[in-house]
Amino acid sequence: MDREEYVEAVLVAVESIPPGRVATYGDIAEYVGQGGPRQVGAVMREYGGAVGWWRVIRASGIPADEVVDQQIQLLRGDGVRVTNGKVNLREVRWNPDERQ
Repeated sequence: MDREEYVEAVLVAVESIPPGRVATYGDIAEYVGQGGPRQVGAVMREYGGAVGWWRVIRASGIPADEVVDQQIQLLRGDGVRVTNGKVNLREVRWNPDERQ
């Protein structure tokens, strides 16, 4: 998979996350089948503005420092509960095998 195909695969995966659900950067990398959390993060920084970027979160459940306030606001708008600046991944983690 070349860079352009990888970027497209990451963005399609992120677009697949329904409102009210989140995925970690590692989840997206696993779903795409290539790269890791850092590579997904790089794609999201460069190209993610047109997709639901706020639905991709650190494995700790804590939003990225650079966009924390905006990400929390958008997640709450999706119906995701954010408590003490953290998302409970057990409650809202996206499972691509589930039909939403």
